[in-house]
Amino acid sequence: METEKKSSVVSDVGAWAMNVISSVGIIMANKQLMSSSGYAFSFATTLTGFHFAVTALVGLVSNATGLSASKHVPLWELLWFSIVANMSIAGMNFSLMLNSVGFYQISKLSMIPVVCVMEWILHNKHYSKEVKMAVVVVVIGVGVCTITDVKVNAKGFLCACVAVLSTSLQQITIGSLQKKYSIGSFELLSKTAPIQAVSLLVLGPFVDYYLNGKFITTYKMTSGAILFIFLSCALAVFCNVSQYLCIGRFSATSFQVLGHMKTVCVLTLGWLLFDSALTFKNISGMILAVVGMVIYSWAVEAEKQRNAKTSPQSKNSLTEEEIRLLKEGVENTPVKDVELAVRH
Repeated sequence: METEKKSSVVSDVGAWAMNVISSVGIIMANKQLMSSSGYAFSFATTLTGFHFAVTALVGLVSNATGLSASKHVPLWELLWFSIVANMSIAGMNFSLMLNSVGFYQISKLSMIPVVCVMEWILHNKHYSKEVKMAVVVVVIGVGVCTITDVKVNAKGFLCACVAVLSTSLQQITIGSLQKKYSIGSFELLSKTAPIQAVSLLVLGPFVDYYLNGKFITTYKMTSGAILFIFLSCALAVFCNVSQYLCIGRFSATSFQVLGHMKTVCVLTLGWLLFDSALTFKNISGMILAVVGMVIYSWAVEAEKQRNAKTSPQSKNSLTEEEIRLLKEGVENTPVKDVELAVRH
């Protein structure tokens, strides 16, 4: 039992580490690819389509070679999820274009309380006082180190609302689909990635044209730009897989809270690699955010232990009931069906 617990903790840490490293890596790669001082590839939505196309290809190869199993998920649920996910991507891009960076950061921070409220409405999930306190500390900390000027307009506010709601719903849906159909993170991603890839590659160039007034066909590709596009796509595979993996293991709220560790890493690496300014305000905000994340981790673990102490008997009786039903199912299975199964 102790060995299983240690193995689970190692797996959890590995999932978070993969998400943080790949997310920070892709931000750094995209910064070089898309900035005017780099390769000026300003087609974010189309690039996301490339990301999902490569992810879909990896999933196809994995299924073909037997490395992963394909489980049935209704097409309408996959389409619904893909629409919500694409609205999230487009909404974020439009929000960044129409609003100031300060308001864009505020909208991203608002996802934590929005996810909490949506999980309460959709899944009747409740949070302890400690968890709520930790969420507030994280939001304040990240807000202090990222929010500068705050300007907003009607169109920008509407896009920000769409982005926040669709992103929150997308992350909650990932966990719901995994539990509902007992499907692994990579298997679910393999099913949604092709739909997102096709839709983003078809619509992405038009969205990008609206955002920056240029079609991707006018961009002059260089060997450096192609290299960084491939690097971005490779990191996106790990980023997408780890996102599904983390939400499947934890929750959408935990993913949002601990995910802000990426913001701290990006600010630090920006200072180290790109000579970005790092003020006392940034440093104090990052320290506060990290403290909030530590409090959140402790609060969630304490809540798990309390739940484990209050309901050990019901867990055992449920397991016994499942075993009894399984035994009855085997005993009542017709002999003819068993023989047919052996032949196949």
